[in-house]
Amino acid sequence: MVVIADTAVVRRASVNDATGKRAPTSASSPHDIAFAPLVEIPADEWRALAERAVEPNGYYLPAWESAVNASARGRTGVSALSAWSDASPAQEEPARLIGLLPVVSMWRDCKIPLPALVSASPYGTLCTPLLDRDIAGEAASRLMAQARAQGAHALILRDVSLNGAAMRTFAEVLRQDGMRPRILHSHFRACLDARREADELLRDALGGRKLKELRRQRSRLGEHGAVRFDVARTPEAVAAGIEIFLALEASGWKAKRGTALKQDEGDAGFIRRATQGLAETGQCEIVTLHAGDTPVAAAIVLRHQDRAFYFKLGIDERFSKFSPGVQLTLDLTRHLCADAVLATADSTASADHPMINPIWRGRLKIGDVLIPLRPHDPVVSLIHAAMTMRRLARELARRAVHFVRGR
Repeated sequence: MVVIADTAVVRRASVNDATGKRAPTSASSPHDIAFAPLVEIPADEWRALAERAVEPNGYYLPAWESAVNASARGRTGVSALSAWSDASPAQEEPARLIGLLPVVSMWRDCKIPLPALVSASPYGTLCTPLLDRDIAGEAASRLMAQARAQGAHALILRDVSLNGAAMRTFAEVLRQDGMRPRILHSHFRACLDARREADELLRDALGGRKLKELRRQRSRLGEHGAVRFDVARTPEAVAAGIEIFLALEASGWKAKRGTALKQDEGDAGFIRRATQGLAETGQCEIVTLHAGDTPVAAAIVLRHQDRAFYFKLGIDERFSKFSPGVQLTLDLTRHLCADAVLATADSTASADHPMINPIWRGRLKIGDVLIPLRPHDPVVSLIHAAMTMRRLARELARRAVHFVRGR
């Protein structure tokens, strides 16, 4: 049985490690870094590709994913499949980056010793590859070719938008070779149509009675000080805002479960570095709800092209009877709908999330997809079966945990 070795160099690094690298030229072939540690991807090429991406993904922006790869717990030292255009010496045009997918081996991802590469977790629940919109098909085809060159028989794309432009591109490339993607799992999650008028959208979603109750709660929250909604955008303001967020998140149930970002040095370092890096390009906001001088809720929002991404929310549970997370989300909804650049916002939340689902009534179909790399390959069926059995086992374990907790 073949096992793809995890060839990434595990080391802590910042996004600046890649900043000085140049795009491949005739003296440095794109094939030299087509499959390499993520830190070897030239940051300027990566940023340019993100601007041209056929489908936005805030979690694969270079400032974010490089920070994850540098220090986030269990997510460091990943590799990358990269696709490059052909250089044109006659027109003095160097090769440029046209596709990127951070990956790990199937063994590292789920301890299954089969020859597949899996999209690397960027901490957020979206792993849509970056594909150049002008030549998306060629980019997808070259990413698949690089995976084959590493001995992989399949790519497993986790948490991708099943109806998005990137997935449609992969499906078309596969169709031309007589293949098709295999959906391993799918679900719907909340999203916001930011082109609508916010108050109308909220009335349609929540109804008059619920909005009246929320106004009553906000009025009672105001007894603790004037309620205000702040948006931090500049690097300095974001640096201050992330400390408020970290403190709030670590004050509640996440801290009791040991999942608050501040509880792990690597995770805390990642989120500080990532938000600061994205703030420098106007792609991150920290939104905070205050009652007087007291912050009662804060959230991190990423931006890529015409889409926003609602990453995480932290609240002061002493004010929970006033629904501070919901109050913040209502203000955030109005803020996003007022932005002429934005078309949609992805909640990046779990399916049937009890807070966001009733407010953001749009739905994105998200799933894990197996991309076969060779026609009629029996190994792909083994990979598919292994992933199916793993999911069933995890579901049974999850139900058992819920049963025990219920008892």
